Amino acid sequence: MSRKGNELVKRMVMMLTGNLFISICVGCYRLSGFGVDAFTCMNLGISGYLGMTFGTWQLIMNAVILAVVFFTVRNCIGAGTIVNMVGVGYGADFLCWLVQDSLQMEMTLPLRIAALITGCLFAGLGVALYMAAEMGISPYDSVALIIGKMSRGKIGFRYARVGSDITVVVVGVIFCLMSDSSLWSVIGIGTLCNAFFNGPLIQFFRVHVADRIRKK
Repeated sequence: MSRKGNELVKRMVMMLTGNLFISICVGCYRLSGFGVDAFTCMNLGISGYLGMTFGTWQLIMNAVILAVVFFTVRNCIGAGTIVNMVGVGYGADFLCWLVQDSLQMEMTLPLRIAALITGCLFAGLGVALYMAAEMGISPYDSVALIIGKMSRGKIGFRYARVGSDITVVVVGVIFCLMSDSSLWSVIGIGTLCNAFFNGPLIQFFRVHVADRIRKK
């Protein structure tokens, strides 16, 4: 295989692995019971209010954001965008079904803590991998880039990500309260960790892991 072909395969593997990690991350957050990541918080809150499955609503929400991305940072759209839009929500649903319904595992406190830590790490690593693959990123991950572009570079990625994460958490909480659902099913220490640290973690894994894999 040519060098160009090898590079394409590497990028494809990074993109698929990154999206797989994000899917596992979302599932782990939900299984931990300590609160989910920011974007999932919003989508769980709204889907619960509408009586819709999480995977289906997340796909709809991604499609709406994708329309904005198309007119602002169109270069962010690629094969990875479609994989993320379709696969992450349903992948997380599958992981939760596998653990809770099929295997009927009891999520003890140590397992919940392990799930939370795994979710935090996989969130940053997953996004870093598929962003570095440059095959398109998820519509939501493009929001921070849109903010940076609109601010003409005055707002860095990590700060734009923290701002967008906090905003969608607030939206998720509002819809959760409106549907009389348990607030702790969508927000908790895991949500706060993700909202405040996901941006820096993405930046860290991008520099120290993802970019180094691309250069090999």
